Amino acid sequence: MSASALFVAVFLACVVEAVEATTIVLAAGTARGWRSALLGVGAGVGVLTVIVAGLGPAVSALPLGGLRLIVGAILLIFGLQWLRKAILRASGYKALHDEDEIFRTELAAARSAPTGGRFGVSDWYAFTLSFKAVLLEGLEVAFIALTFGSNQHDVPLAAVAAVAAILVVVVAGVAVRAPLARVPENTMKFVVGVMLTGFGAFWGAEGARADWPGGDAALLALIPAIALVSLALVALLRRQRRTDEAAATSRHPRIEAQT
Repeated sequence: MSASALFVAVFLACVVEAVEATTIVLAAGTARGWRSALLGVGAGVGVLTVIVAGLGPAVSALPLGGLRLIVGAILLIFGLQWLRKAILRASGYKALHDEDEIFRTELAAARSAPTGGRFGVSDWYAFTLSFKAVLLEGLEVAFIALTFGSNQHDVPLAAVAAVAAILVVVVAGVAVRAPLARVPENTMKFVVGVMLTGFGAFWGAEGARADWPGGDAALLALIPAIALVSLALVALLRRQRRTDEAAATSRHPRIEAQT
């Protein structure tokens, strides 16, 4: 896996997580006040730093074979979950991920939540909302960077890609003060799901001592193959959905009022 491929894979995956966290923080800050929301962001980053500081050396210390087996299995689970949702969204069986709608929902919830402070924080709701968003999405970012970087023996490059993704999203969010609805997140999730599934299957098989024809070059065939199968499933599900809708219409024809 080349350095550029590692950077792109980590960057794209981390952008998706950063967009979701930024949308929630923007809603908390807009509805409740920025001071408490930013304190929550700072606390989340602090806790995340401690976790990563302890987790990083532990992951890097694992034997390469065991690391690839564990990382491959977890990435495969993550990838298949993302890919399943992306296929359902692309085929119309699941609503598209709408950052505008998420922002409006979080904003309404924040405005209706009771006020009150704790432990020196003036607005505890804004604090905890931002804290949880940063910590939960940040853990996924950290896991992606650590696993990709450790497996390729280049944690610094993976960390740079993760930080770059976060900075790009945060700067864009601050500049527009709105959810990043223009980011093609559904398409990105589809692409990232394909990539995580491909890398997960590849590294998991290597960890189980399987030999891929051509070594790392096998990824150039494996990832496109997964993408083609996924696109075929999208086409199949779209056709099935149209068939189901046509059948439902024929069973319950619209009765027009007579004038």
